[in-house]
Amino acid sequence: MDSHIVTARGALRIAIGLMATLAGLDKFVNLLADWPSYVAPAAAHLLPFSAQIFMYIVGIIEFGVGITILFVRPSLGAFVASAWLLLVAANLVIGGHFDIAVRDIVLAVASFALAQLSTVEATATSTAIATSPRTAAA
Repeated sequence: MDSHIVTARGALRIAIGLMATLAGLDKFVNLLADWPSYVAPAAAHLLPFSAQIFMYIVGIIEFGVGITILFVRPSLGAFVASAWLLLVAANLVIGGHFDIAVRDIVLAVASFALAQLSTVEATATSTAIATSPRTAAA
C-alpha cells in the first residue's frame, strides 16, 4: 500500500482515536467544557435523568469508540464515530450551537475517511497474506 495513504490513515487514527478517548474521559471531569450545557433543552427534557448522567453515558461510549479506533479495530470504531458525530451535530443544531455542529460534521467526515482507509488497508493486508508464497518447513 502507498506510504502516503498509510501515513494519512495513521494520522487520522491517532487524532480521532485520541479525540474520542479524551473527550470521553472529560465527560467525567468537565475540564474542556461544561458538557451538560451542550445537551439541547428539547433533548434534556426527554431524558429520564439529568444531563450530567447522560454525559457520563456519552463519555463511556466515546471512550470505548476511541479505544476501538486506537487499539482494536479502527474501521469499526471510525464508522461508529462518524455516525455518533452526526448525531451530536444534530443535537447541537437543535440547541443552537451551529459553529460546533459544523466542526462535528467535518470530524464525522474525517472519521468516515478513516473508516474507509482502514477497510482498504485491512483488505490489502488480507490479500497480501493470502497470495504470498508459503514456505514449507523442512
